[in-house]
Amino acid sequence: MTCHIAPAGGGVDGEALGAEMVPMGSAGVKISAVVLGTVDAYVHGGGQYEWDSAAPVAVALAAGAHASRLDGSPLRYNRRDPRLPDLLVCREGLEETLLEEIARLEW
Repeated sequence: MTCHIAPAGGGVDGEALGAEMVPMGSAGVKISAVVLGTVDAYVHGGGQYEWDSAAPVAVALAAGAHASRLDGSPLRYNRRDPRLPDLLVCREGLEETLLEEIARLEW
């Protein structure tokens, strides 16, 4: 599996998820890489703002990808506080395995 993982405070690498790390630019580029099949997942635990991922997540969902918080709960946008603490975007079918593995990690 290939992933871009951006955990809070560092310390988690691709090996923790059995993944090869692929460094790249913005959240939009990373989510686009999932949609295009360049990587299998984008895992972000470091927090960002809604505007960093809202449009790319919409494109990913329209393309059939999975998008959620790292605990599996739905992503919520247009809230009073625009901070989005974490997110997972991955190819359809990988979400169950990734969410189970993410739950075992200390973020």
